[in-house]
Amino acid sequence: MIEISPPPKFKPLQIGSVVVDPPVLQAPMAGFTNYAFRQIVRQFGGAGLQATEMISARGFLGLQSHRDSDELPDRLWGVADEPRPLAVQIWDNDPESLAAVGGKLAHDLKVTVVDINFGCPVRQVTERAKSGSYLLRCPEKMGQIIERVVAACKPVPVTAKIRLGCTRDQINAIDIAQVVEGAGAAALTVHGRTAADFFKGTADWENISAIRPFLKNIPLIGNGDLDSPQAVVDALTRYDVDGVMIARAALGRPWLFCQAQAALRGEPIPPDPSLDAQRQLLLHHFELICQRFGLEKGCILMRKYACCYAQGRRGARTFRSRVAVINTAEEFFQVVEESFPREVATQSASETSPVSISSGPLTCSSTSTGGSEKTL
Repeated sequence: MIEISPPPKFKPLQIGSVVVDPPVLQAPMAGFTNYAFRQIVRQFGGAGLQATEMISARGFLGLQSHRDSDELPDRLWGVADEPRPLAVQIWDNDPESLAAVGGKLAHDLKVTVVDINFGCPVRQVTERAKSGSYLLRCPEKMGQIIERVVAACKPVPVTAKIRLGCTRDQINAIDIAQVVEGAGAAALTVHGRTAADFFKGTADWENISAIRPFLKNIPLIGNGDLDSPQAVVDALTRYDVDGVMIARAALGRPWLFCQAQAALRGEPIPPDPSLDAQRQLLLHHFELICQRFGLEKGCILMRKYACCYAQGRRGARTFRSRVAVINTAEEFFQVVEESFPREVATQSASETSPVSISSGPLTCSSTSTGGSEKTL
Protein backbone atom coordinates (compact mmCIF):
# COMPACT_ATOMS: atom_id res chain seq x y z
CA MET A 1 0.00 0.00 0.00
CA ILE A 2 1.08 3.62 -0.52
CA GLU A 3 2.18 5.34 2.70
CA ILE A 4 0.57 8.73 3.33
CA SER A 5 0.98 11.03 6.30
CA PRO A 6 -2.18 10.93 8.49
CA PRO A 7 -4.34 13.86 7.33
CA PRO A 8 -6.57 16.12 9.39
CA LYS A 9 -10.30 15.98 8.70
CA PHE A 10 -11.32 17.81 5.55
CA LYS A 11 -14.72 19.40 5.08
CA PRO A 12 -16.76 18.95 1.91
CA LEU A 13 -16.64 21.88 -0.51
CA GLN A 14 -19.76 24.01 -0.91
CA ILE A 15 -20.40 25.63 -4.31
CA GLY A 16 -23.66 27.49 -3.92
CA SER A 17 -26.12 24.77 -2.94
CA VAL A 18 -23.89 22.02 -4.35
CA VAL A 19 -21.91 19.89 -1.91
CA VAL A 20 -18.63 18.58 -3.35
CA ASP A 21 -17.38 15.64 -1.31
CA PRO A 22 -14.50 14.93 -1.35
CA PRO A 23 -13.26 18.47 -2.11
CA VAL A 24 -11.36 17.14 -5.11
CA LEU A 25 -12.46 18.22 -8.58
CA GLN A 26 -11.60 16.86 -12.01
CA ALA A 27 -10.34 19.65 -14.23
CA PRO A 28 -11.87 20.44 -17.62
CA MET A 29 -9.22 19.72 -20.28
CA ALA A 30 -9.84 20.42 -23.95
CA GLY A 31 -9.42 17.34 -26.08
CA PHE A 32 -9.27 14.95 -23.15
CA THR A 33 -12.07 15.08 -20.56
CA ASN A 34 -14.79 13.74 -22.82
CA TYR A 35 -17.54 11.35 -21.81
CA ALA A 36 -15.34 8.27 -22.14
CA PHE A 37 -12.71 9.65 -19.78
CA ARG A 38 -15.32 10.90 -17.32
CA GLN A 39 -17.02 7.51 -17.34
CA ILE A 40 -13.75 5.79 -16.43
CA VAL A 41 -13.06 8.27 -13.63
CA ARG A 42 -16.60 7.77 -12.36
CA GLN A 43 -16.16 4.00 -12.32
CA PHE A 44 -13.08 4.34 -10.13
CA GLY A 45 -14.75 7.00 -7.98
CA GLY A 46 -13.22 9.69 -5.80
CA ALA A 47 -13.90 12.83 -7.87
CA GLY A 48 -16.22 15.16 -5.97
CA LEU A 49 -17.12 17.06 -9.15
CA GLN A 50 -16.30 16.20 -12.75
CA ALA A 51 -16.19 18.59 -15.70
CA THR A 52 -16.51 18.44 -19.47
CA GLU A 53 -14.10 19.83 -21.99
CA MET A 54 -14.51 23.59 -22.42
CA ILE A 55 -17.25 24.62 -24.84
CA SER A 56 -17.09 27.59 -27.21
CA ALA A 57 -20.23 29.67 -26.58
CA ARG A 58 -20.40 31.06 -30.09
CA GLY A 59 -19.66 27.66 -31.57
CA PHE A 60 -22.53 26.19 -29.55
CA LEU A 61 -24.97 28.89 -30.68
CA GLY A 62 -23.74 28.78 -34.26
CA LEU A 63 -24.26 25.03 -34.47
CA GLN A 64 -27.84 25.30 -33.29
CA SER A 65 -28.76 28.32 -35.41
CA HIS A 66 -27.10 27.05 -38.58
CA ARG A 67 -28.81 23.69 -38.45
CA ASP A 68 -31.98 25.02 -36.84
CA SER A 69 -31.95 22.18 -34.34
CA ASP A 70 -31.13 21.28 -30.76
CA GLU A 71 -27.97 19.43 -31.80
CA LEU A 72 -25.19 19.69 -29.24
CA PRO A 73 -21.44 20.05 -29.85
CA ASP A 74 -19.40 16.84 -29.74
CA ARG A 75 -17.86 18.03 -26.49
CA LEU A 76 -21.27 17.71 -24.84
CA TRP A 77 -21.56 14.08 -25.90
CA GLY A 78 -23.17 12.13 -23.05
CA VAL A 79 -23.99 15.12 -20.86
CA ALA A 80 -27.78 14.86 -21.15
CA ASP A 81 -27.92 11.41 -19.58
CA GLU A 82 -24.75 11.52 -17.50
CA PRO A 83 -24.95 11.15 -13.72
CA ARG A 84 -24.70 14.32 -11.68
CA PRO A 85 -22.96 16.26 -10.23
CA LEU A 86 -21.37 17.56 -13.43
CA ALA A 87 -19.86 20.89 -14.41
CA VAL A 88 -19.67 22.26 -17.94
CA GLN A 89 -17.04 24.87 -18.74
CA ILE A 90 -17.73 27.56 -21.34
CA TRP A 91 -15.54 30.21 -22.93
CA ASP A 92 -15.90 33.38 -25.04
CA ASN A 93 -15.62 37.13 -24.47
CA ASP A 94 -19.21 38.08 -25.30
CA PRO A 95 -21.47 38.32 -22.23
CA GLU A 96 -24.66 37.71 -24.21
CA SER A 97 -23.38 34.58 -25.94
CA LEU A 98 -22.04 33.16 -22.70
CA ALA A 99 -25.30 33.95 -20.89
CA ALA A 100 -27.37 32.30 -23.62
CA VAL A 101 -25.30 29.11 -23.52
CA GLY A 102 -25.10 29.13 -19.73
CA GLY A 103 -28.87 29.34 -19.55
CA LYS A 104 -29.29 26.39 -21.91
CA LEU A 105 -26.85 24.31 -19.91
CA ALA A 106 -28.47 25.18 -16.60
CA HIS A 107 -32.12 24.88 -17.55
CA ASP A 108 -32.26 22.55 -20.57
CA LEU A 109 -29.43 20.14 -19.79
CA LYS A 110 -29.70 20.71 -16.04
CA VAL A 111 -25.98 20.60 -15.35
CA THR A 112 -24.87 21.05 -11.75
CA VAL A 113 -22.37 23.88 -12.23
CA VAL A 114 -21.57 26.25 -15.10
CA ASP A 115 -17.89 27.24 -15.11
CA ILE A 116 -16.42 30.13 -17.12
CA ASN A 117 -12.89 29.78 -18.47
CA PHE A 118 -10.64 32.77 -17.88
CA GLY A 119 -7.44 30.73 -17.73
CA CYS A 120 -6.80 29.04 -21.07
CA PRO A 121 -3.40 30.26 -22.38
CA VAL A 122 -3.64 28.77 -25.88
CA ARG A 123 -3.08 31.40 -28.57
CA GLN A 124 -6.14 30.39 -30.59
CA VAL A 125 -8.27 31.30 -27.57
CA THR A 126 -6.30 34.28 -26.24
CA GLU A 127 -4.95 36.19 -29.21
CA ARG A 128 -7.42 35.20 -31.90
CA ALA A 129 -10.59 35.12 -29.82
CA LYS A 130 -9.54 37.55 -27.07
CA SER A 131 -10.89 35.06 -24.53
CA GLY A 132 -9.57 32.72 -21.83
CA SER A 133 -6.59 34.15 -19.96
CA TYR A 134 -6.58 37.20 -22.28
CA LEU A 135 -9.48 38.54 -20.21
CA LEU A 136 -7.32 38.67 -17.06
CA ARG A 137 -6.19 42.05 -18.35
CA CYS A 138 -9.85 43.16 -18.51
CA PRO A 139 -11.31 42.76 -14.99
CA GLU A 140 -14.32 44.98 -15.74
CA LYS A 141 -15.22 42.84 -18.76
CA MET A 142 -14.86 39.72 -16.66
CA GLY A 143 -17.27 41.15 -14.10
CA GLN A 144 -19.83 41.91 -16.80
CA ILE A 145 -19.57 38.39 -18.18
CA ILE A 146 -19.99 36.73 -14.80
CA GLU A 147 -22.96 38.92 -13.85
CA ARG A 148 -24.79 38.05 -17.07
CA VAL A 149 -24.09 34.33 -16.82
CA VAL A 150 -25.08 34.21 -13.14
CA ALA A 151 -28.40 35.90 -13.93
CA ALA A 152 -29.07 33.50 -16.82
CA CYS A 153 -28.22 30.36 -14.85
CA LYS A 154 -29.95 30.95 -11.53
CA PRO A 155 -30.30 28.95 -9.34
CA VAL A 156 -27.49 26.84 -10.83
CA PRO A 157 -24.15 28.11 -9.45
CA VAL A 158 -21.63 29.74 -11.75
CA THR A 159 -17.89 29.48 -11.10
CA ALA A 160 -14.76 30.91 -12.69
CA LYS A 161 -11.33 29.46 -13.43
CA ILE A 162 -8.34 31.76 -13.77
CA ARG A 163 -4.55 31.85 -13.71
CA LEU A 164 -2.40 34.03 -11.46
CA GLY A 165 -2.14 36.65 -14.18
CA CYS A 166 -0.96 37.12 -17.74
CA THR A 167 2.75 37.21 -16.92
CA ARG A 168 4.95 36.91 -13.83
CA ASP A 169 5.25 40.71 -13.61
CA GLN A 170 1.48 41.12 -14.03
CA ILE A 171 0.10 38.87 -11.31
CA ASN A 172 -3.33 40.26 -10.46
CA ALA A 173 -5.19 37.23 -9.14
CA ILE A 174 -6.17 38.94 -5.89
CA ASP A 175 -7.84 41.81 -7.73
CA ILE A 176 -9.49 39.39 -10.15
CA ALA A 177 -10.74 37.22 -7.29
CA GLN A 178 -12.59 40.16 -5.77
CA VAL A 179 -14.16 40.97 -9.13
CA VAL A 180 -15.25 37.35 -9.53
CA GLU A 181 -16.90 37.24 -6.12
CA GLY A 182 -18.43 40.68 -6.51
CA ALA A 183 -20.05 39.63 -9.79
CA GLY A 184 -21.84 36.74 -8.11
CA ALA A 185 -19.69 33.67 -8.82
CA ALA A 186 -20.12 30.79 -6.37
CA ALA A 187 -16.48 29.61 -6.39
CA LEU A 188 -13.08 30.46 -7.84
CA THR A 189 -10.48 28.03 -9.16
CA VAL A 190 -6.92 29.29 -9.61
CA HIS A 191 -4.17 27.55 -11.57
CA GLY A 192 -0.83 28.40 -9.99
CA ARG A 193 0.88 29.58 -13.15
CA THR A 194 0.55 32.63 -15.36
CA ALA A 195 -0.72 32.52 -18.93
CA ALA A 196 2.81 33.11 -20.22
CA ASP A 197 4.05 30.11 -18.23
CA PHE A 198 1.72 27.71 -20.04
CA PHE A 199 2.72 24.54 -18.12
CA LYS A 200 6.39 25.31 -17.58
CA GLY A 201 7.98 25.40 -14.16
CA THR A 202 6.05 24.58 -11.02
CA ALA A 203 2.68 25.81 -9.80
CA ASP A 204 2.92 28.65 -7.27
CA TRP A 205 0.68 27.56 -4.42
CA GLU A 206 1.87 30.41 -2.19
CA ASN A 207 0.29 32.89 -4.59
CA ILE A 208 -2.87 30.80 -4.77
CA SER A 209 -3.08 30.72 -0.99
CA ALA A 210 -2.56 34.49 -0.77
CA ILE A 211 -5.94 35.01 -2.45
CA ARG A 212 -8.00 33.38 0.29
CA PRO A 213 -8.11 36.32 2.78
CA PHE A 214 -9.64 38.51 0.06
CA LEU A 215 -12.61 36.21 -0.57
CA LYS A 216 -15.48 36.77 1.83
CA ASN A 217 -18.04 34.07 1.11
CA ILE A 218 -16.95 31.80 -1.74
CA PRO A 219 -14.52 28.87 -1.75
CA LEU A 220 -11.06 28.93 -3.30
CA ILE A 221 -9.97 25.89 -5.29
CA GLY A 222 -6.29 25.38 -6.09
CA ASN A 223 -4.96 23.72 -9.24
CA GLY A 224 -1.52 22.76 -10.48
CA ASP A 225 0.98 19.88 -10.14
CA LEU A 226 -1.29 17.61 -8.10
CA ASP A 227 0.15 14.29 -9.22
CA SER A 228 -0.19 12.05 -6.15
CA PRO A 229 -2.43 11.44 -3.13
CA GLN A 230 0.22 13.01 -0.91
CA ALA A 231 0.28 16.14 -3.10
CA VAL A 232 -3.47 16.50 -2.62
CA VAL A 233 -3.19 16.09 1.16
CA ASP A 234 -0.27 18.54 1.27
CA ALA A 235 -2.13 21.17 -0.77
CA LEU A 236 -5.16 21.08 1.52
CA THR A 237 -3.01 20.99 4.65
CA ARG A 238 -0.32 23.56 3.89
CA TYR A 239 -2.24 26.12 1.87
CA ASP A 240 -5.31 28.23 2.51
CA VAL A 241 -7.59 26.60 -0.03
CA ASP A 242 -11.00 24.98 0.33
CA GLY A 243 -10.63 22.41 -2.42
CA VAL A 244 -8.26 21.17 -5.11
CA MET A 245 -8.55 20.36 -8.81
CA ILE A 246 -6.58 17.53 -10.43
CA ALA A 247 -5.76 17.90 -14.11
CA ARG A 248 -3.08 16.38 -16.35
CA ALA A 249 -1.82 13.78 -13.86
CA ALA A 250 -5.16 11.97 -14.06
CA LEU A 251 -5.17 11.54 -17.84
CA GLY A 252 -3.14 8.35 -17.64
CA ARG A 253 -4.05 7.59 -14.04
CA PRO A 254 -7.81 8.02 -13.69
CA TRP A 255 -7.63 6.09 -10.41
CA LEU A 256 -5.76 9.03 -8.84
CA PHE A 257 -9.02 10.51 -7.56
CA CYS A 258 -9.95 7.42 -5.58
CA GLN A 259 -6.45 7.30 -4.13
CA ALA A 260 -6.76 10.97 -3.11
CA GLN A 261 -10.16 10.31 -1.55
CA ALA A 262 -8.73 7.49 0.55
CA ALA A 263 -5.81 9.70 1.61
CA LEU A 264 -8.14 12.49 2.71
CA ARG A 265 -10.17 10.02 4.75
CA GLY A 266 -7.08 8.59 6.41
CA GLU A 267 -7.74 5.20 4.83
CA PRO A 268 -5.17 2.83 3.27
CA ILE A 269 -4.30 4.01 -0.24
CA PRO A 270 -4.93 1.43 -2.97
CA PRO A 271 -1.83 0.90 -5.13
CA ASP A 272 -1.87 1.63 -8.84
CA PRO A 273 -3.46 -1.12 -10.94
CA SER A 274 -0.99 -3.58 -12.42
CA LEU A 275 0.32 -2.79 -15.90
CA ASP A 276 -1.70 -5.71 -17.24
CA ALA A 277 -4.81 -4.14 -15.71
CA GLN A 278 -3.86 -0.75 -17.13
CA ARG A 279 -3.61 -2.38 -20.55
CA GLN A 280 -7.16 -3.67 -20.11
CA LEU A 281 -8.25 -0.19 -19.06
CA LEU A 282 -6.68 1.31 -22.19
CA LEU A 283 -8.60 -1.15 -24.34
CA HIS A 284 -11.78 -0.27 -22.45
CA HIS A 285 -11.14 3.43 -23.14
CA PHE A 286 -10.71 2.62 -26.83
CA GLU A 287 -14.02 0.76 -26.85
CA LEU A 288 -15.85 3.72 -25.28
CA ILE A 289 -14.35 6.19 -27.76
CA CYS A 290 -15.23 4.04 -30.77
CA GLN A 291 -18.79 3.56 -29.55
CA ARG A 292 -19.28 7.30 -29.98
CA PHE A 293 -17.01 8.31 -32.84
CA GLY A 294 -16.65 5.11 -34.87
CA LEU A 295 -13.48 3.17 -35.56
CA GLU A 296 -11.81 5.62 -37.96
CA LYS A 297 -12.08 8.71 -35.76
CA GLY A 298 -11.73 6.62 -32.62
CA CYS A 299 -8.30 5.42 -33.73
CA ILE A 300 -7.16 8.97 -34.39
CA LEU A 301 -8.38 10.19 -31.01
CA MET A 302 -6.79 7.27 -29.17
CA ARG A 303 -3.35 8.22 -30.42
CA LYS A 304 -3.09 10.95 -27.78
CA TYR A 305 -5.12 9.21 -25.08
CA ALA A 306 -3.01 6.06 -25.26
CA CYS A 307 0.22 8.02 -24.87
CA CYS A 308 -0.98 9.26 -21.47
CA TYR A 309 -1.35 5.73 -20.11
CA ALA A 310 2.29 4.84 -20.79
CA GLN A 311 3.81 8.06 -19.47
CA GLY A 312 6.70 7.51 -17.08
CA ARG A 313 6.89 3.77 -17.76
CA ARG A 314 9.82 1.75 -19.07
CA GLY A 315 9.35 1.37 -22.81
CA ALA A 316 6.95 4.31 -23.02
CA ARG A 317 8.90 6.02 -25.80
CA THR A 318 8.62 3.03 -28.10
CA PHE A 319 4.94 2.64 -27.35
CA ARG A 320 4.24 6.35 -27.99
CA SER A 321 6.11 6.38 -31.28
CA ARG A 322 4.10 3.40 -32.53
CA VAL A 323 0.65 4.27 -31.20
CA ALA A 324 0.91 7.85 -32.48
CA VAL A 325 0.60 6.64 -36.08
CA ILE A 326 -2.07 3.93 -35.83
CA ASN A 327 -4.98 4.12 -38.27
CA THR A 328 -7.00 0.96 -37.65
CA ALA A 329 -8.29 -1.03 -34.70
CA GLU A 330 -6.06 -3.93 -35.73
CA GLU A 331 -2.98 -1.71 -35.61
CA PHE A 332 -4.04 -0.34 -32.22
CA PHE A 333 -4.53 -3.80 -30.71
CA GLN A 334 -1.20 -4.97 -32.13
CA VAL A 335 0.72 -1.99 -30.75
CA VAL A 336 -0.88 -2.35 -27.32
CA GLU A 337 -0.09 -6.07 -27.24
CA GLU A 338 3.48 -5.72 -28.44
CA SER A 339 4.65 -2.41 -27.00
CA PHE A 340 2.56 -1.32 -24.00
CA PRO A 341 4.85 -1.44 -20.94
CA ARG A 342 4.80 -4.70 -19.01
CA GLU A 343 5.53 -5.67 -15.43
CA VAL A 344 9.17 -5.91 -14.35
CA ALA A 345 9.84 -9.52 -13.39
CA THR A 346 11.19 -8.61 -9.95
CA GLN A 347 8.20 -6.41 -9.05
CA SER A 348 6.44 -7.63 -5.92
CA ALA A 349 2.73 -8.37 -5.85
CA SER A 350 2.12 -5.68 -3.24
CA GLU A 351 3.35 -2.88 -5.50
CA THR A 352 0.47 -3.12 -7.96
CA SER A 353 -3.02 -4.47 -7.95
CA PRO A 354 -5.44 -5.95 -10.45
CA VAL A 355 -8.40 -3.93 -11.63
CA SER A 356 -11.72 -5.25 -12.87
CA ILE A 357 -13.35 -3.41 -15.77
CA SER A 358 -15.90 -5.99 -16.85
CA SER A 359 -18.89 -4.44 -15.12
CA GLY A 360 -19.84 -2.16 -12.28
CA PRO A 361 -17.31 0.01 -10.46
CA LEU A 362 -13.62 -0.50 -11.07
CA THR A 363 -11.92 -2.20 -8.16
CA CYS A 364 -8.46 -2.62 -6.73
CA SER A 365 -7.29 -5.33 -4.37
CA SER A 366 -4.02 -5.65 -2.49
CA THR A 367 -2.32 -8.55 -0.79
CA SER A 368 -1.08 -6.21 1.92
CA THR A 369 -4.60 -5.93 3.31
CA GLY A 370 -5.20 -9.64 3.52
CA GLY A 371 -6.51 -9.84 -0.02
CA SER A 372 -9.59 -7.78 0.77
CA GLU A 373 -11.10 -5.94 -2.16
CA LYS A 374 -11.72 -2.20 -2.07
CA THR A 375 -14.35 -0.79 -4.37
CA LEU A 376 -13.15 2.50 -5.80
